[in-house]
Amino acid sequence: QVQLVETGGGLAQPGGSLRLSCVASGFTFSLYDMAWYRQAPGKSRERVASIHISDQTYYPDSVKGRFTISRDNAKNTVYLQMNSLKPEDTAVYYCHRPRGGDWGQGTQVTISS
Repeated sequence: QVQLVETGGGLAQPGGSLRLSCVASGFTFSLYDMAWYRQAPGKSRERVASIHISDQTYYPDSVKGRFTISRDNAKNTVYLQMNSLKPEDTAVYYCHRPRGGDWGQGTQVTISS
C-alpha cells in the first residue's frame, strides 16, 4: 500500500519559513520522481516543485528563489523548504508521486500577520 504522509505545516508570518516533509512507503522511493502541489480555497491545484530521481528540480516562477525541494532516499523522504513566505502561499500542500498518481493527505500552510 502506497502512503505519502506530510508533516510540517502550520502558521507562519510573512517573511518566515517552514519546512514540509513527506515520508513515503509502499514503493521503491529512489526510483520515482516526486513533487509538491498546493491548493487554495476556490483555486485549482498547482505544482510548486518537482524533483527527479537524478535530483534535477523544477519550480514555477511564483516560488522560484524562495522554495527548495530536496530528497533523502535513505529516509524515503522528500522535503519542501519554504522561505520568504507570502500570504499568497497560504494553501493546503500535497505530496505527489506523478508516475503512480498517488497523493498525500495534505498539510495546511497559513501565512498571516
